[in-house]
Amino acid sequence: MDYQQAGVNIQAGRSFVEQISDLVQKTHRPEVLGELGGFGGYFQLPTGYSEPVLVSGTDGVGTKLKIAHTTDHHNTVGIDLVAMCVNDILTCGAEPLFFLDYIATGKLEPEQLTAVVEGISAGCEASGCALLGGETAEMPGFYQGGEYDLAGFCVGIVEKSQLLDGSQVKVGDRAIGLASQGLHSNGFSLVRKIVSDQNISWSDHFPELGELSLGEIALTPTQIYVKPVLAALRAGYDIHGMAHITGGGLPENLPRCLGKNQSVHLNPEMWTVPPIFTWLAQKGNLTPETLYDTFNMGLGFVVIVPSAIAHEIIEFFNSQQISAYNIGEVVSGTGEVTGLK
Repeated sequence: MDYQQAGVNIQAGRSFVEQISDLVQKTHRPEVLGELGGFGGYFQLPTGYSEPVLVSGTDGVGTKLKIAHTTDHHNTVGIDLVAMCVNDILTCGAEPLFFLDYIATGKLEPEQLTAVVEGISAGCEASGCALLGGETAEMPGFYQGGEYDLAGFCVGIVEKSQLLDGSQVKVGDRAIGLASQGLHSNGFSLVRKIVSDQNISWSDHFPELGELSLGEIALTPTQIYVKPVLAALRAGYDIHGMAHITGGGLPENLPRCLGKNQSVHLNPEMWTVPPIFTWLAQKGNLTPETLYDTFNMGLGFVVIVPSAIAHEIIEFFNSQQISAYNIGEVVSGTGEVTGLK
């Protein structure tokens, strides 16, 4: 007996590493030292910081992967993996520096997982961070055939004096919502239950959702906000706080960027809700409370700015091909988000 008879194909692993080498290399920044294949990834800190603070984040893609497995479409979930991590650390003003991935599968299929890494590489390029390395684990008997799971980890950097921690936010500041690309990577356990209960196929088309199939809409990758937001900061816009709208939606995530004794009052009429959320509400008979507590409802990121620059920064984000909306105001309170019900 050998390792392959036990379900682990070492040669497939070597082939996979060879196939992804160029995808990794194209993401490298000047600070990357060494090549792919070592026991660790080397990264030299950028110069120009007087008190650099490293910021780290980790996340996965969740049950959205089940749709990728079912539809055999794998080249976008890697973008989701990167986005969930880099958008998180961006909220404190950090620039992502490097990213690591962990891929676990029952049987290593080099072509399938190369498509996954294509997405990871694209996400790293879109956020300006280096894909520094990763780990691929072949675990026969642990995952079903054709299935895999993903986890990601990133590190960013910010000047200590520019670190956003909630203390900069003031009552009267405006909340500027940045548009999502749909579902992003949250709420998919509910999405999948609705689709299953209604006996709907991911290949089905619905006129109210446009030309794409339901599966294609569901797998639309998470928007990466790094470059436009960093461009706004570098242009001198006075951003007081930021929130990445993920699991728990606006009610759970927006208060995380506020200071003490502050809340946010929102006006849902001020932004465009993508059709997929209305469709889910109808098919699943979802209440507004469930929708807002589960999904981003069309806003993947929120920045908090002084009211005097709200219009100007909306125009800036629009110029960066990110639709932006003046969605509400910071008010006195105890961490609530009001106006959604």
